[in-house]
Amino acid sequence: MSKLPLDGIRVVEISHMVMGPTCGMILGDLGAEVIKVEPTRGDGTRRLLGAGAGFFRTFNRNKQSIAVDLDDPLGRAAVLELIDRADVFIENFKPGRMKALGMDYDSLRQRNPKLVYASHKGFLSGPYDKRLALDEVVQMMAGLAYMTGPVGRPLRAGSSVNDIMGGMFGAIGVLAALNERHRTGCGKEVQSALYENCVLLAAQHMQQYVVTGEAAAPMPNRISAWAIYDVFQFAGNEQMFVAATGEGQWSTLCRLLDQPGLLADPTLATNNDRVLQRPRLLAHLAEVFASMDAQALAVQLEANGIPFAPIRRPEELFDDPHLIESGGLAQLELEDGSHTDMPLLPLSLDGDRLQARRSIPRIGEHTRQVMRGLGYSEAQIEELRAAGVFRTDD
Repeated sequence: MSKLPLDGIRVVEISHMVMGPTCGMILGDLGAEVIKVEPTRGDGTRRLLGAGAGFFRTFNRNKQSIAVDLDDPLGRAAVLELIDRADVFIENFKPGRMKALGMDYDSLRQRNPKLVYASHKGFLSGPYDKRLALDEVVQMMAGLAYMTGPVGRPLRAGSSVNDIMGGMFGAIGVLAALNERHRTGCGKEVQSALYENCVLLAAQHMQQYVVTGEAAAPMPNRISAWAIYDVFQFAGNEQMFVAATGEGQWSTLCRLLDQPGLLADPTLATNNDRVLQRPRLLAHLAEVFASMDAQALAVQLEANGIPFAPIRRPEELFDDPHLIESGGLAQLELEDGSHTDMPLLPLSLDGDRLQARRSIPRIGEHTRQVMRGLGYSEAQIEELRAAGVFRTDD
């Protein structure tokens, strides 16, 4: 791919954690020049442990890093000058922080009317918009945690789904605003929010209530739309998800399992009949599967077009043959010079995957280079570095 779609677009990102960095990563993967502004001590996300240990390296590829003290007027002036020459500005800080820095949308559009301003928030404008939000918070508020866990035990999804999707919707808004700018010559403020994102995830359950008149049950207690749509235990305690969502799949599965009696049973004639008989049917299939080898059956299921999935842990995906052979994993250089395999964006353009062109930057790795581009002399850069306003990595 000789030229990427966003080649020539400059993005300035002042964000941390997951949501804002996801937006910047997507734009960077698409070819934009993304300059991440970090505090002189570095983005705090770099130092997270536990569940947050992988955040920074996952969502900050294809970016440059400048380290600047935004609370110092000289540091703030340098970043404002950079924003003056940018196409897109990304932020995801708590309400009021950007205004205190003079970097709210109203202030920046007066300086740069062509700027697309992407703000990632907990809530869009409304009664909740001053609240702080986390992925957990909105999953509890918007029904996702209720739908994920068993009755009485709300459970958050096992990934930062709203942060990641919120950044994705921010990027979609940026692309739309950049396209409109071709016609109007003017930028626009784009807002993306965790809560509204999670409400969209819950929309199908909201509408299930409208259609059926009954509240949607949490997923562990749901009435499935299909009789065979579950995780089963196989020999050696291996687990595998198996589904049969159509009549052809049902008859094929019965044949593969050597269960002609199931096909002959008039109470199992249609999918709806089988849903009504689901407890009895699943109990019978559990006995059948318990003595079978999951891997051997998987080969037959794939050959006959039956949906199935082994139950995997995230660390096992490094060895997934599809991801490896399709180029879905790419070598990413980390800030310490080591390498890891990283999933790429789940899309291709003319058959090409969008690659990790830049390594994860070191704190302030590009401060000197970017400031030179703004016209700062070496003496000025060195003076500001010595005063703690800039941090350089050279």
